Amino acid sequence: MSYRKAVQLACGLAGGSVALLAAAAVSHSRRKPAGEDRSGSGLPVLQAAQSWAGNTTLVPPATGQWDSNWDKREPPLIINSRKVDQETGEENLTSQLENYKAKASRHIFLIRHSQYNQNGQNDKERTLTALGREQAELTGQRLVSLGVNYDVLIHSSMTRARETAEIISRYIPGVEKVSCDLLREGAPIQPVPPISHWKPEAVQYHEDGARIEAAFRRYIHRAEAKQEKDSYEIIVCHANVIRYIVCRALQFPPEGWLRMCLNNGSITWLTIRPNGRVSLRTLGDSGFMPPDKLTRS
Repeated sequence: MSYRKAVQLACGLAGGSVALLAAAAVSHSRRKPAGEDRSGSGLPVLQAAQSWAGNTTLVPPATGQWDSNWDKREPPLIINSRKVDQETGEENLTSQLENYKAKASRHIFLIRHSQYNQNGQNDKERTLTALGREQAELTGQRLVSLGVNYDVLIHSSMTRARETAEIISRYIPGVEKVSCDLLREGAPIQPVPPISHWKPEAVQYHEDGARIEAAFRRYIHRAEAKQEKDSYEIIVCHANVIRYIVCRALQFPPEGWLRMCLNNGSITWLTIRPNGRVSLRTLGDSGFMPPDKLTRS
């Protein structure tokens, strides 16, 4: 299967439903990962939503303690230790485990889309404004100034995110763009404390929450063992999705996602180390934009 086709199938562009996404988000660990690496790169762009072993709740409760195996990618869970022990002997178990340990870091740049026409009647009409296009240009310039080689540019399939990604891509020629339905805007989880001017129906939290959680599990995890070099990945999506991902990645209570604000075109930089530790390098950085270009709409 080609890389492009695998991406489209995994990201719901081949006709996946919300019900399927929800099922993927809570599927048990017996399900095999669906997806494939980019040929020759060792970069795990596509990963199936991982289940929480022995736990069917969508989001694990925050305990105040760091869960080093939050992405369920610790070597003892990846391989069958008992089988290895029987086949190779106790003395070789340690070396076998070493083969499954991540070696590289993943740097994930979460970009909020630029300003768009909020008067559009549907997604197709909610295109970027003239200012929004300027913001995307500035974001692209900022990403280039960091001096790294980007591996992939993934974006939400919504118009405002797609157009933002298209402008950014001009500054990083040769980097493949991938569209993903999981990253579309939505209501991830009921915020605490609640707000009076935004109250989605319970069914929206139920449907959007499963999808956005599936996006988190697909894209936010430590590197695969076969990835030799650090990777730099750009994800262009939406404020609610980014804020939820940040809370989940840092193991903060996800209900607090609405306590953060992100400007249009801002950059949030997460780093995931081989041992699974996550650091937030920047949150909603937009200091590279002139004050008269800043918006949050």
